[in-house]
Amino acid sequence: MQNKYGYGHQTIDETDIAAVAEVIGSDFLTCGPNVKAFEQAICDYTGAKYCVAVSNATAGLHLAAMAAGLQSNDEAITSPITFLSSSNCICFTGATPVFADIDPETANIDPQEIKKHITSKTRVLIPVHFAGQSCDMEAIAQIAKEHNLIVIEDAAHAIGSEYKSTKVGSCAFSDMTVFSFHPVKTITTGEGGAVTTNSKELYDKLCALREHGVHKDGEMANTWEYEMRELGYNYRMTDFQAALGISQLKKLDKFKARRREIVEFYNHNLGLPHLIEKDFSTACFHLYPILVDNRRDFYFKAREKGLNLQIHYIPVHTQPYYARFGYKKGDYPKAETYYEQCISLPLYPALSDDDLNEIIKRIKEIL
Repeated sequence: MQNKYGYGHQTIDETDIAAVAEVIGSDFLTCGPNVKAFEQAICDYTGAKYCVAVSNATAGLHLAAMAAGLQSNDEAITSPITFLSSSNCICFTGATPVFADIDPETANIDPQEIKKHITSKTRVLIPVHFAGQSCDMEAIAQIAKEHNLIVIEDAAHAIGSEYKSTKVGSCAFSDMTVFSFHPVKTITTGEGGAVTTNSKELYDKLCALREHGVHKDGEMANTWEYEMRELGYNYRMTDFQAALGISQLKKLDKFKARRREIVEFYNHNLGLPHLIEKDFSTACFHLYPILVDNRRDFYFKAREKGLNLQIHYIPVHTQPYYARFGYKKGDYPKAETYYEQCISLPLYPALSDDDLNEIIKRIKEIL
């Protein structure tokens, strides 16, 4: 019976299991010391001053949008080639999502396209580091500076990646960065996410909004007292999730190296059109999308051969919900052309060279 391969899979070993087991046997299952330790470990890795661990990256994006002050009558710009959360977080605040088309070489948002969509209502830019490759953040930061905009990096795909020798998550060119730790991402906490920032003001807002809008400061700090000063949410991470995150983070550079090896292997042995890594990028690749003709036919033939591949992504502006904003097919032609051809191959550290040779063999039988 042939092995089956999905596009992504978590990499868990005995040290990860032991880290979680230790916490489950402790006094703290949530709101404990491991959450703080994980946040500090992310700061140490990225170079950011502050980190807020959350229940998932969607929650992180929601909190970041709220902390940025987005509200009804505002607009925020993001990419149409992304998971729904990147634009849904704008809708959560009552603001209007606006899209800017992509650079076809990277499937990342194009800074020149962003400029076309800025209006007097624009407040926030949410660039998405698609497949793990950083957007051109210096160009985006310059646009934000010229128009007094807040930048939230959606780095759900990109922990471990670098832009011009700065770690994604350092917030060197942004106000906040959001990570995902879903099982198919580079490191996992099961579900989970984090927001990094260098702003104490934003950090304080994120912390309060993560916990129902509750504040305990001043004379209240060491008592039973607390104040709810704004409407927040329960977006906290558990202590055993954080323990897994700490253990996984120690392996991040190893995971990154293997992911880059796999990408190079595909590049040299498949010869199919794929996304291009720019000179400013050293990506920790989350995805390896190729571009094929007759994508639907390819998808089902691959499944017959034990390759359970995935499409990343249906352009958000074509989703039925977004028709209420007036969006329709044809609005972002580069994104739509990319979508018609893209399909993501297996990419995770546990793949051996024998596995990769088998995957390539099966793909060539389809072509």
